[in-house]
Amino acid sequence: MKAKEIQELVRIVEKSSVDEIEITKWWGHKITIRKNVAARMPQAVEYVIPQAQAPTVPLAVAPPAPVSEEAKPAEPTNNYVEIKAPMVGTFYRSASPDTDPYVKEGDSVSSGQALCIIEAMKLMNEIEAEVSGRVVKVLVDNAQPIEYNQSLFLIDPS
Repeated sequence: MKAKEIQELVRIVEKSSVDEIEITKWWGHKITIRKNVAARMPQAVEYVIPQAQAPTVPLAVAPPAPVSEEAKPAEPTNNYVEIKAPMVGTFYRSASPDTDPYVKEGDSVSSGQALCIIEAMKLMNEIEAEVSGRVVKVLVDNAQPIEYNQSLFLIDPS
């Protein structure tokens, strides 16, 4: 394509409502012409409703729903140690589906004891307790995908 033809295409795009045009020749050459779309974008507009137009009818508000027992924290969590995932993977509570979990809520654990397995890239990684104490809460379901630094367990070190 010649320079004169490209200049003509630029003029056509400038005068039209088209923001972009792309031409690809069969031998692999490609030409893209774009308008400066950002300069034409409208700025954010803040709408303010005058106080006189605000509704004066009181709105009916439903009473708050009672909080269920399982939604309430069982105990205060301010002195618990969180065991967090050191990697992304799949969380498993036991070594195999037919064996008991490494730990259950209420179990006593010692520092270095295996708590779970995280499978990452077909490798099984045992996650160990960082402190001795009692397992207060298991925060992840078995075979659930987990993220890096996601909380897995709460342990009461006292």
